[in-house]
Amino acid sequence: MNEKVTIYDIAKKLKTSAATVSRALNNNPNISESMRQLVFETAKKMNYKQNKLALALKSGKSNNVGVIVPYIDRSFFSSIIRGIEDELYPRGYRVIISQTHETEQKEIDTINMLLNAQVDGILMSVSKFTATNSHFKRVLDNNIPLVFFDRRYKMKGVSSVVIDDFQGGFDATNHLIKLGCKHIAHISGDMSLEIYRNRYEGYKTAIEDAGLEFNPTYVIESKNDIEAGQTAVDFLLNLETPPNAIFSSSDYVALGVIQKLKERGFNVPQDFCVVGFSNEPFTKFMELTMSTVDQCTVEMGKMAALVFLEQVKNSKIKIEKKVQLSPQLIIRGSSSKKL
Repeated sequence: MNEKVTIYDIAKKLKTSAATVSRALNNNPNISESMRQLVFETAKKMNYKQNKLALALKSGKSNNVGVIVPYIDRSFFSSIIRGIEDELYPRGYRVIISQTHETEQKEIDTINMLLNAQVDGILMSVSKFTATNSHFKRVLDNNIPLVFFDRRYKMKGVSSVVIDDFQGGFDATNHLIKLGCKHIAHISGDMSLEIYRNRYEGYKTAIEDAGLEFNPTYVIESKNDIEAGQTAVDFLLNLETPPNAIFSSSDYVALGVIQKLKERGFNVPQDFCVVGFSNEPFTKFMELTMSTVDQCTVEMGKMAALVFLEQVKNSKIKIEKKVQLSPQLIIRGSSSKKL
């Protein structure tokens, strides 16, 4: 097995000192351009690879940023990552992406790994089962910028970028009310998460502000999948007074709702209006396009990156920014019923 080429090997080849080779590789202004070019050419011929971790330890800067999400394969999170990279890549940063699968221990292990890798910052969406903040404090204790996006853990000294979920829930429900729907159900996600609680509060406030009766039996907490939407419809249609509209906190659940309503003989939106949340890509390609609330995911990623860059620029100042983006209601076929 060939041994790794070191700066000492290059120095021996060029009959110079290892210190000179090191300075040339790191673009030290005290090294002449001719020597720098000679060192780079020789290093390339000898297949020399710089130890990035050693450079990071020496300079205190790795130009790597950790991004932690619950799941990489969700279009919501992949769009946020795209926004982050759009801002960071042109500025010389590389992104290390990790997923927690909604596990607190994996979240802790990932943060420890990123700290050991000398990342310059960590941008993350918190696992729904995260109950402690000691690993977040560890990041702050190491003077590493930490920025939460979408899901956050409320603590001092940490910036966050979120959507106004309350407003999104309010706008979706108010849209259904304006269509003449008086019996509106809400299928929520896991209420232990702030984002779903806020969407529910927006729904409830819109109902009460319109002078309609709030019916707690119309509120169902469910998983975030198609089957959950189908199950919820069967339950709601068996109520003494079934609803005639549903606002779902998830597009996937809303898809299940529409499928089950059609199976049960309902015409959407003439008999039953449906609005989802997230603006997943499939919502505009369905045979019956789905009304939904857009969460501005790319913008959220870009803003999280900009908040990180601001913290890097003002490293001597403690910055805690709370950015709240405005959601956008997108009206499509599933709720285009006329008054």
